[in-house]
Parts: sequence; structure tokens; C-alpha cells
Amino acid sequence: MRARGGTPVIRVVVVDDEALVRSGFQMILNASEGIEVVATAEGAAAADVIRRDLPDVVLLDIRMPDVDGLTVLRQIQELPEPPYVAMLTTFDTDEYILTALRSGASGFLLKDTEPEQLAQLVRTLAAGGVVMSPKASRALLRGHPGAGAPQDADAARVRLLSDRERDVLCLIAEGLSNADIGTRIHLSQGTVKDHVSSILTKLRVTSRVQAALLAERAGLLTRTDDGPARGNGR
Repeated sequence: MRARGGTPVIRVVVVDDEALVRSGFQMILNASEGIEVVATAEGAAAADVIRRDLPDVVLLDIRMPDVDGLTVLRQIQELPEPPYVAMLTTFDTDEYILTALRSGASGFLLKDTEPEQLAQLVRTLAAGGVVMSPKASRALLRGHPGAGAPQDADAARVRLLSDRERDVLCLIAEGLSNADIGTRIHLSQGTVKDHVSSILTKLRVTSRVQAALLAERAGLLTRTDDGPARGNGR
């Protein structure tokens, strides 16, 4: 993050084919402390804008008429230091979301996310956390065959985790960064980082988002419609 007047600023690019969405997100985020929308773009120009402005966070529409968000996401992931990306959608269930999450996206947001929540979600992304709308993620999992019920293979992988690693996994699913996880359960960031690395290895996944989805499929988590993920206990 670059500094503005000595204060770190989260640099954001908003990519959407609708001008109203771009301007609305820009207005909300620019009014938030420590966040600056450095550019907005439509689909075809998005990759070039991101290469030019090197944002920390990209909010990327998953469905655009000229180029789809998955194509832009793949282009972003080829950068030497890709930004954190959250996919934007108007649908509670979108068949492209799981593909996006598996392709490196750090989460997804509904476009009708409450304005007061948007800035905090961007801060979570910039800190390396996972951002998933509870309503949408629950519907998304239900909407894919075999995703809603506990899966034997997923449950077997989760059983490989230690009790502390399960605690950390539940907090990953809440969207917490390593620093926030450490504060919640009184561990150093270095220890949390080691736990996260072990979790990804044992679950055979490559991202925090994939770990969170696997944990939910395995039945480790419960959700309220509007609340964060919670552990089911050990």
C-alpha cells in the first residue's frame, strides 16, 4: 500500500460494465478513510488499467458483455505481484463463482452490499482475508451438485487437522486476516502463518478461499443467513 500524507492507503480498481456501479463504488470507497479508488474500467480495458496502476485490491464484475471477468482474472493472476481480487455479481448463485475462486479470486461480493460494509470488506481483502457474502456463499454451495452436504473425502481431510488448525480454519472462513486471527486466539502472526500453511497442505488446496469452501462442504462450519461462519466444535 502506498502512503498518502504518511498514512498507508489501499489502492483499488473497480471493474464493471455499468457506469452507475463504477461511480457508486468509487464514491463510497473514496469517502472511506485509508482507501482510494485509483481507477475504474470496463472489461476490455481492465487488464491494462490494472497493469498501469498496480492496485492492492480489484473489485471485478464476473459477467461483462465484451470480456468476462474470468478472462480478466486470469490476466491479473499472471502479474508478478497480483492484487487481491473480489468478484462482483448480482446473483445469489452464479455458475462462474466457484471457477473464479478456484482461479485465484479472494472472494465475492453481491453488488447490493451495504455501503457501510463495503469499505471494511476492502480492508479485509487488502489484509489477505477472505470475503464471501454469507447469503450468497450458502446459496452457491447449495446450487452445485454435491456441494451442500458433508462430503466424505472433504471430512477426511479436515480430520487431518489439529484442534488448533480447525480453530484457524474456522476463522479463515470468517474472512479474517492472519493478524486478526492472531488477535482472536492469542497467537503471533508467524504462528498463524505456519498454521495456515499446514492447513493448505493437509487439505490439498492452494488458497484460503478453497480451504473455506472445503471446510463448509465437510460440515465443519455453520452459518446464519446474515452472520459469519462458526465452528461446529470438535
